[in-house]
Amino acid sequence: MDSYWLEWFEVLFRWLHLLVGIAWIGSSLHFVRVDRGLEPDEHDASVQGRFWAIHGGGVYQFTKFNLAPKDWPANLHWSKWEAYTTWLSGIVLLVLIYYVQADVYLVAAHEPHVSAGQAIAISLAMIVGAVGLYEILIRSQLAAHTRSFAVLVAALILGLCWLADHFLASRAAFIHVGVVLGSIMVGNVFFGIIPAQKAFVAAVRQGQAPDQAITQLARQRSFFNNYLTLPVLFCMISLHFSMLYQNTWGFLGLFTVMLAGAIARHFFNLRHIKIVQWRYLIIPAVMVLIVMLLFRPPAPAQKPSVSLKDVPTLRSEAEIDQLVATHCGNCHAKQPAHPGFFAPPGGLLFENHQDLLAQRARASSAIASGYMPLGNASGFQASDRTDLMQYLIKSQ
Repeated sequence: MDSYWLEWFEVLFRWLHLLVGIAWIGSSLHFVRVDRGLEPDEHDASVQGRFWAIHGGGVYQFTKFNLAPKDWPANLHWSKWEAYTTWLSGIVLLVLIYYVQADVYLVAAHEPHVSAGQAIAISLAMIVGAVGLYEILIRSQLAAHTRSFAVLVAALILGLCWLADHFLASRAAFIHVGVVLGSIMVGNVFFGIIPAQKAFVAAVRQGQAPDQAITQLARQRSFFNNYLTLPVLFCMISLHFSMLYQNTWGFLGLFTVMLAGAIARHFFNLRHIKIVQWRYLIIPAVMVLIVMLLFRPPAPAQKPSVSLKDVPTLRSEAEIDQLVATHCGNCHAKQPAHPGFFAPPGGLLFENHQDLLAQRARASSAIASGYMPLGNASGFQASDRTDLMQYLIKSQ
């Protein structure tokens, strides 16, 4: 596919994914807030509780019935397509970015363990396998023991973080963890919540008592999704922050921050029922601070008394220009030669030594970490990286 049209497809599906994702997560958070904030109605036995709110200059009343209202509504909204469309648009993005361009984005640059085709197979196996394993667990007797189930799922997510980071490019690994967790969430909707709601509606309309076990499991799935929202959102933005995914222990940092998000979500779930326990915000803050401190790069060595300008240049500026053009300009040029790009990624130009110096901080991070060029497609040698870093140091 032509890189220009591929980029447009990515833009449109990212936009759609963001839009429906906001609708899904916003709806999820809102319904948890309503459900946790219900106040009993002593005058109406058919009502489990009511929730009052003000928004947009008006007062609203949300009513939850024990079973169903006396008169069945003509229009009943089913909260499912927000979830389905979020997942479908995300899978399209996964294919467009990480499968179509697997050699660029999916395969690890340093000592790749797998080929592009194998990486795609691993990606698919992770998604299908994780959803299947979760469905086995949620349908087992273990699901009744909430804390034990949560600990087991957390351990499996930690293993998933390591597995993705081991076989895939680190940047792609973090997104894949989000894809897997998002797939589990939409699986909760598709395999559990919606079937339970259909069974509930069918039973009530036939004048029968609905199966409370199925209804309770659907509520449990919904509440479990609530705890995954913040971790998934963090995965979605994590690829923008190389200081996390480029670290050797990046998978552990990702897991720790996601766990902090889930714990912070617990604070708000308790607050909805008028229980305020600040430790559920303090603990996540400490966890994130620990990651920040541990992942902080070592302080640069103190500059020697002798001026760095007195150090002889390892390469001439013409040679530096050639290195930049070969290993950076393939993508970061006004008209990239790489077939996967129509315009320079991030709007960053690296065509000569002046561009290198103008973006010294970004260039140093990408060169020293080995993350760029993607997949090391240009065969960037360690000695050439060293010479470019020496040039950047000497030119300070």
